[in-house]
Amino acid sequence: MEAGRLLGSELAAAGLRLVYGGGSKGVMGAVSDAARQAGGTVTGIIPRFLMNKESSESALSALHETILTDTMHQRKHIMFERSDAFVALPGGIGTLEEIVEIMTWAQLGHHRKPIVFANVNGFWNPMLALLDHMREAGFVHTTHLVAPIVVDELRGIIPAILAAAAKSPVDAEGAEAVIEKM
Repeated sequence: MEAGRLLGSELAAAGLRLVYGGGSKGVMGAVSDAARQAGGTVTGIIPRFLMNKESSESALSALHETILTDTMHQRKHIMFERSDAFVALPGGIGTLEEIVEIMTWAQLGHHRKPIVFANVNGFWNPMLALLDHMREAGFVHTTHLVAPIVVDELRGIIPAILAAAAKSPVDAEGAEAVIEKM
């Protein structure tokens, strides 16, 4: 929760907009709350069937923008389109599934947006070891496209994203960087 609050406040301080799955609970609720409390802009994208499970109407009305979708697939597609970078904080199966999909799309050449593993207390070490194993076994053929940024110190996330975006003119075209925690 502390990591979420810190990321949210740093997003706002950097003038970056948070695009996320619309939940008001857990780590992502903490990111959203902290971003809003620090004066940041927050867009939540949530399927109708999750509104009462992950959030509430009152919490969603506090966001700057709320987009309701019919399916998880629509949610992920809109989050992808509206995001200029992706941050995976420690999370569960949904977080894992979404960050793997984003890496898959990078491998297929669909984007070159920064992908960040916020490796809080080494949380993502097993995943990073698996990615290394897959590369060594020859199953990641486009390593240069699937090169997530690993940040062990939360205060390094925003500078890492901005540096990566500055190197990629295609992804740096937008006036604002958008962070998406899967």
